[in-house]
Amino acid sequence: MRSFKGLFMLIITNLLVFLTLAISGTIIINFILPAFGVDLRGSFATYQFAWAMVFGFGGAFISLWMSKPMAKRMYKMQQVINPTTEKEKLVYNTVRELAQQAGIKMPEVWVYWDDAPNAFATGPTRNKSMIAVSSGLAMAMTDSELKSVLAHEMGHVANGDMVATTLLQGLMNTFVYFLASMIARLVASAGSRDGEMNYMLYFIVDIVLQILFSILAMIVVMWHSRRREFRADAYAARAYGADNMIRALQKIEYLAQRTAPVEEEEQSVLAPKDALATMKIHGKSKGIMHLFASHPSTEARIAALRAFSGK
Repeated sequence: MRSFKGLFMLIITNLLVFLTLAISGTIIINFILPAFGVDLRGSFATYQFAWAMVFGFGGAFISLWMSKPMAKRMYKMQQVINPTTEKEKLVYNTVRELAQQAGIKMPEVWVYWDDAPNAFATGPTRNKSMIAVSSGLAMAMTDSELKSVLAHEMGHVANGDMVATTLLQGLMNTFVYFLASMIARLVASAGSRDGEMNYMLYFIVDIVLQILFSILAMIVVMWHSRRREFRADAYAARAYGADNMIRALQKIEYLAQRTAPVEEEEQSVLAPKDALATMKIHGKSKGIMHLFASHPSTEARIAALRAFSGK
């Protein structure tokens, strides 16, 4: 039931995003920009690129803006405002301390009930972010390990990872839409005998190319995602020591293997990518699938932390 509800919400959200971008793009390109002397309607290529930017960046930033409410709907969460238990106090005070050190507004602190060891950070800006911790992670970690995991998530916030990833995703989306449309138009026009474009052929080629180009774009976005995980690990190492982060990663690796079947089934249906790419602190991949992994292997992260501690 939870999976169907999440899938239904995802479909409705995408439809609303599409309608919003279609209406706003029409108004901006056809009315607002011409009023300021910027007319993008003359050239088809220019007009198409403008639409690609509207959908590419617009979709990415709407996803970022909705990241917090979407995350809260995906899990049964409770916000920690006045911590009562020792674990709640540790999580809350650690996040507050790290936020003060980074000079940013304290993120919202949430806990949710899940046996899988997980923590994530998301939000539209550094000063409007949230950090969530699963009950499985909080109960399994020692105090020093949990503080390191929280520092890792605060690293994502302090480094502005969510916005940086959104900008890259928007750029990749723009080129995917634009290149697919232009090539599809050339193919559909060349395949027409009377000189008119075959719109059915255009639609088919456009969809196929969007899928192919999106796969290539995903490699770039996931490469960036893996790099930001190394930076967040380094942030945690500077805050509480590399050894604590290494022990936390080793424990998460062990615990994640025990909960992997359930976790993977839920994530495949529910977890958005773009702005919520930090929805998991742990990741694994093999062979060529490494190119599409949002997280480096635990072995690579531990090796990087050991190299960092040796400098």
